[in-house]
Amino acid sequence: MATTLLEEALDGWRFARDGVIAELENIPADSFDFRPAPGVRTVAELARHIIESGTVMAGELTRPDGDFTRQSYPKLLAEYAGNLDARQDRVSLIALLRRSLEEGTAKFQKAGEVLMLQQITQFNGQPATRLSWMSHGVAHEEYHRGQLCVYARMLGLVPALTKFIHGS
Repeated sequence: MATTLLEEALDGWRFARDGVIAELENIPADSFDFRPAPGVRTVAELARHIIESGTVMAGELTRPDGDFTRQSYPKLLAEYAGNLDARQDRVSLIALLRRSLEEGTAKFQKAGEVLMLQQITQFNGQPATRLSWMSHGVAHEEYHRGQLCVYARMLGLVPALTKFIHGS
């Protein structure tokens, strides 16, 4: 049971990430190249985006001088996610989702709750506490989990969350 605001936020991130992983485990490996429409991310690309965004979140929020406007998003991606395993297969992506969550959690724990209660400049230039901004990162993962559920339906599958709710 979480005893601090930071632990509670990390529990929320883990819950969201576990949900993303469940949806990806529900989609067959041979469907990871499924693209619902031109210009839309494939299953694999969506998984990769979640990994990269979470890595940027953990990196910038735990940086003492963190500021999401200090450089462009592509440069933040290069800084924090530029050295991630580039493989796009199901097994590698799911492993990277797990590993990046553990590494990110360790960064937040090392940074501590006091830093997380300090302000950071968001992408829109407005200030917010790091902890409140983290809720945006968790919501972002839940948003993409919803996309994965739609992808599953388009593939003729029952989403993992629906299976869980119905006890199957």
